[in-house]
Amino acid sequence: MSELVKINLKVNGKNYSAEIEPRLLLLDFLRENLALTGTKSDGGSTSGTCTILLNGVSVKSSYILAVQADGSEIVTIEGIAENNELNHLQQAFWEMFAVQNGYSTPGLIMSLTDLLQRNSHPSEIEIRYWLDGILSRDTGYQNVIAAVQLAAEKMK
Repeated sequence: MSELVKINLKVNGKNYSAEIEPRLLLLDFLRENLALTGTKSDGGSTSGTCTILLNGVSVKSSYILAVQADGSEIVTIEGIAENNELNHLQQAFWEMFAVQNGYSTPGLIMSLTDLLQRNSHPSEIEIRYWLDGILSRDTGYQNVIAAVQLAAEKMK
């Protein structure tokens, strides 16, 4: 048994401290320690379902140890809404029928939130490029692209 390591994180606006195993993945910490189960695991993290915002940047939480995130600010799908209301991107997903399922949609929302923070009016090519690391079996991505474009328009 390895020695426990103390970490401090801000997750969805709340501060957390915990003593954890050094080898614990950030994904597992979020799901098991904080019960934030919207962030999913595909067992190999190739689908992007584990995507979160770490200090404002979309990352795959199954590629990061929780100790590496010590002192960071994290936003998960549970924290993306604004004042308990769907944010522009979430609402656009709903309006454009882009919601896939409870498994892949959170990763799509988190990654595309990062895109819209970086580029408030991405082209279709830029959106498709951004979607490259997120796999969903339920979609041809056309409705997802339309949702991003609608969200960008609403954010003006």
